[in-house]
Amino acid sequence: MKLSDFIAQFLNEQGIRHVFVVSGGAIIHSIDSVARHSQMSYVCVQHEQAAGAAADAYWRTCGKVGTVMVTSGPGPTNLTTSICNAYFDSIPMLCICGQVTTPRLRPHTRLRQKGFQETDIVSLFSSITKYVYRVMDPLEIKYQLQKALYIAQEGRPGPVALDIPDDIQRMDIDVNKLKSFVPPATVKLKGNTKDIQTLLSWIEEAKRPLVIYGAGIRIAGVIDPALRFLRQWGLPAVLTWGGKDIMPYDDPLNMGGVGVVGPRSGNFAAQNADLIIAVGTRLSQMITGGKTSLFAPHAKKVLVDIDPYELSKFTSDDFHLDLGIESDFPSFFQCLSSFSQGNDDPERFASWRAQIKAWETQYPVCPLPKYQRHDYVDGHVFVKTISKLSRPGDIFIADTGANISWTLQAIELKPNQRIFSAWNHTPMGYALSAAIGAAKASGQRILCLTGDGGLMMNIEELATIRRYNLDVKLFIFNNGGHAIQKQTIDTWLNSKYVAVDEKSGLSFPDFVKTAQAFNLSALRASSHDELESVINRALAAPGPVVCDIIIDPNQKIEPMLKFGSSLEDLNPKLPPEEIARIMSISQATVQV
Repeated sequence: MKLSDFIAQFLNEQGIRHVFVVSGGAIIHSIDSVARHSQMSYVCVQHEQAAGAAADAYWRTCGKVGTVMVTSGPGPTNLTTSICNAYFDSIPMLCICGQVTTPRLRPHTRLRQKGFQETDIVSLFSSITKYVYRVMDPLEIKYQLQKALYIAQEGRPGPVALDIPDDIQRMDIDVNKLKSFVPPATVKLKGNTKDIQTLLSWIEEAKRPLVIYGAGIRIAGVIDPALRFLRQWGLPAVLTWGGKDIMPYDDPLNMGGVGVVGPRSGNFAAQNADLIIAVGTRLSQMITGGKTSLFAPHAKKVLVDIDPYELSKFTSDDFHLDLGIESDFPSFFQCLSSFSQGNDDPERFASWRAQIKAWETQYPVCPLPKYQRHDYVDGHVFVKTISKLSRPGDIFIADTGANISWTLQAIELKPNQRIFSAWNHTPMGYALSAAIGAAKASGQRILCLTGDGGLMMNIEELATIRRYNLDVKLFIFNNGGHAIQKQTIDTWLNSKYVAVDEKSGLSFPDFVKTAQAFNLSALRASSHDELESVINRALAAPGPVVCDIIIDPNQKIEPMLKFGSSLEDLNPKLPPEEIARIMSISQATVQV
């Protein structure tokens, strides 16, 4: 059997039906083998970064490892950003990279390059993959594919890459002589029983506990036990951006978000809490605020993670971690459940939950006056409106910049809806490329929310969604520039704008005309008067639609934390006496 045919056969046996590709001389044999396989198909994107983002979203959507095939040289270097996305977000992904033929490989590192389009991707990818290997022995191909997929999915997931020279791909192999990989015995990190008992005793003693759930809850497949834990004790939970779709927005235990862009209610809860339990989140500075020592000053802090390095990363400049529990999440929740039987009380923290909900009502992200403007569309009003008009099962994919902040501040997710982005690396342009993979994986309607700046990073992928007639509704937050950078310049550089809008160096096309040039349907909403009608038309239309939403160029991300402030003190500032009154709750006992 031809080695590249074995690769296609192997991928199919793993349940992988789609491979995202950009062709090139060093990968044509592997792509050809996928094309000739009766149960597989390849998806042509316009850029390797898009192929990686599509594969990343493929796993996020259907749970099958997204697979990419690219040629040598610029193929993998263009793929690098998407590999970083997957690595930092713990997303399994398989990258199969073509390489120059073995006689053309450089003999030592002092020689920069021997073969045309030769790049040492093993060195390049070693810090951003869980495993990268160059296949030089054709009889190793089965072993390396099995090993790579195992490593991609075991423990804390992440991307893997195989570098396969062109002549190796073309070789005939005896499949009966192929070596196999035998996974090591699985060792579950159940955590220390004493730690679990300590945590439960702290819950029983707490007056104002707060659970923070992140993306790791979904990655580990523990949404049901995670929610059961909340319900057993009546614990209020705030969700990181990556954990936003773990529960519907109107769940009584869902207290919204927390972090640098609020909302205020979640931040007030964190800063007044006497116990923080963080699971599935690494408690990045987007959650704690830039000055991490100010985070949850009155709380005992517990972090549960499978990665010991996440538990040991905190220094004297950070907050003090009172309890770090190293465990896989299924074992953690199982152990919690077995120890907490009979001690839980769903009404134990009812008054504390009511207080957080009262803050949510008092400090809404999208108050009524926002709806009453008639010149531009308000970013929050757009998100509230599309939330209302969406249906269960819709998949939202957000880009980065001001648009993702407005989206995560205002979105109201319904049951069985999803939202995701490249949470930790956050490249502009991720959303449209990811929408391709999500549409292929799920068959669901994809609501892709991007900024005008982000769309310009990968506007060529409009051709891909048109070519495959994907059910992607692309909504553009068109504010004529990079709003989050303008806001940063307002804060630190006295509003002296450089490289952030048309006046300072950027350039944007007419997005409706551009979409039409790609043979796509296109609509535009310039005010609230036409917003709902335009969104409804876009959602009702068959196939892909581009919808240009004209946002106020001067709209800021509000609320938002300025570096150096603590989470309760978001901009625009509240009166000091109001903040003092809110924070005084942590000095008193909440009646339960």
